[in-house]
Amino acid sequence: MNIPQLQVQTTSAKLGLQINKPIQEIEQPKATLTIEQPAAIIEMSTTPSELTIDTTENRAALDLMSMFRRGDEVAQYSQQKVQEGIARRAQEGQQLVKIENGGNPLADIIKQNTDRPVAELGIRFVGNSLQLKRSFTPGQVNINVTPQKPIIDAQINKPIHHYTPGTVTANLEQHSSIEIDWKV
Repeated sequence: MNIPQLQVQTTSAKLGLQINKPIQEIEQPKATLTIEQPAAIIEMSTTPSELTIDTTENRAALDLMSMFRRGDEVAQYSQQKVQEGIARRAQEGQQLVKIENGGNPLADIIKQNTDRPVAELGIRFVGNSLQLKRSFTPGQVNINVTPQKPIIDAQINKPIHHYTPGTVTANLEQHSSIEIDWKV
């Protein structure tokens, strides 16, 4: 006896997925930075040094004196010579008054006035460094420096973010089916 048979044949459905991955782009721009350093303020003040050399005595030794000193010297010399001349004239007058004592006083007076001593020749060093009067006042330099703070300007740049979301597309590649068959 034949028993009927039921035959069932199924086909599964096939689902196809198309996946597009998400795209994310992040870019961080560098910060915009400007730095400026102002120059320091420098203030300088100086007091000049002073050197004083008094060469009055050395110049006088070289016969290079000021007109005031020369005038004083000439006045003193003249006064001395006038007094010497008065004394000489008085002495000559005394010699002439005593003419009766004999001799030739007039010839003696002429001889005294005409005989001059012979000048000595020689080397003479003039000027003396010990007679120089020196004074020195050192100068001063005052320096004042005022530093300046730097000027810093920092601009933070936001990140640049691009995001493309991913997609999933589903499609039915194969339909499901069922076949039922009777076999006798």
